[in-house]
Amino acid sequence: MKPRGGYNVNLIGAPSLDVEKLAPPEMLCIPLHGRKLEFSELCVAEGDTVTPGQALATAPLSFSVPLVAPCGGTVSLSKLDGHIVMENLNCPAQPASDPETPAHVPYDSGKAAEKRRKLVDLGAWRYVSNARTQRVADPQGVPDAVIVSTVHLEPFVAHGGAICKNKVGELVRGLEHLQLLLEYQEIHLVLPDVENEFARQIQDRIRGHAWLKLSQVPLQMRYPFDNQTLLARHLGLFTEGDETVWFIPAAGIIAFDKALTYSRTCTTNIISLAGPMVEEPKHIEVQIGHPIDRILSGRLTRDEDIRVINGGILTGTHVTDTQTGIDAECSGLTVLETPVVREMFGWLRPGGDRRSFSKCFTSFFKGSFEENLSTSLRGEVRPCVVCGQCVSVCPAGIMPNAIHKYLYSDELEQAQRLRTDLCVECGLCSYVCPSKIDLYDELVRAKVQIAEELGEPDQPQESEEDQQVTEESNKEEQA
Repeated sequence: MKPRGGYNVNLIGAPSLDVEKLAPPEMLCIPLHGRKLEFSELCVAEGDTVTPGQALATAPLSFSVPLVAPCGGTVSLSKLDGHIVMENLNCPAQPASDPETPAHVPYDSGKAAEKRRKLVDLGAWRYVSNARTQRVADPQGVPDAVIVSTVHLEPFVAHGGAICKNKVGELVRGLEHLQLLLEYQEIHLVLPDVENEFARQIQDRIRGHAWLKLSQVPLQMRYPFDNQTLLARHLGLFTEGDETVWFIPAAGIIAFDKALTYSRTCTTNIISLAGPMVEEPKHIEVQIGHPIDRILSGRLTRDEDIRVINGGILTGTHVTDTQTGIDAECSGLTVLETPVVREMFGWLRPGGDRRSFSKCFTSFFKGSFEENLSTSLRGEVRPCVVCGQCVSVCPAGIMPNAIHKYLYSDELEQAQRLRTDLCVECGLCSYVCPSKIDLYDELVRAKVQIAEELGEPDQPQESEEDQQVTEESNKEEQA
């Protein structure tokens, strides 16, 4: 597939690659609902005493992957709605490494089916998704190929450089564990640069290069070409319409190593703490359920008139009272200013401090600079003006403006014909829209509604142009 669209958003508040490990808090508040995982089947009762790694709940719509206890403690189900609260915590220290751990994984390290079950039980399988649906992959399924990515381009989510820092050994062993789960399928390791020192270290340490292919993000790492669906299309892995491609981020491969080499649960996340309202933006390692207010305490420029976002700027969700702790899918906390004084006639300003996809502000003459983003829209929501900016920036090649008009008229069949299902939920259409229409939210909700009411549309074949680009790309990689 020929890459198209995309746009890099340059904002103040990017985190450093240093990782600070937070000590366990006095209490954990573990959300039962994440962006895609719904842990609706409880495995514990009020007052139960649990041990580290014990299943607290499962997600029945995601192949029953478990939510495992980050440590030992006492369970409370009544203190916070939508959360499992753990008190009287017993968090034994786990060594970061073991001097007796081999540099490589033995080929006779166990049956693949047993390893998959272990990955599920220890909480590592939540990282494995189907690149077509972007949902948890079937633990018993057989993929046609696997994508492993170290690239994270949305501001501000955990950076691959921080996740993989000083962990080449863990990443290599995790890749070897993954290869032993498969039969003949290739693993595509996506890097920002296939010629840098990190890539060379992996190539030097991996055994046998036939099953591992290094791939570089196209178009100068333009967002959202780190998206799993777009990567699969760009790598030519979606051709017949029914291929199953697994996608695993670098954090998942390290979790594989932790589960299969050490038999340890995967109950911590390396997340970014970033945004213009954070005094020292950085990465932090926290347990799932760590209270968000404790993470933010003493780290912000001020405690009032702010908005905390769970995830990145473009696709994250507003943290409200319904979420108290870090959920299992959290990739970062972004903190923005919420202006309390309305900016009169803000839309008339020449925009020297604002970035614009359309290059209509005077900032166009400044070159590259970091924008100080806030929650202010700097103007009112207006009807669609059919400017086409959302179409130009869309990496999936669909027309969000036309889909918006059909959805506004409640014409789902027409929206379906325009391939709403191809939306990869990157959020760029909302970001560039001069009318401030939340196209991202509309498309996400419409995809669900169309699938429920109308079913999935027929999958078209790649165009001749896309097939030619894919073939040329494959020839270049082989050369």
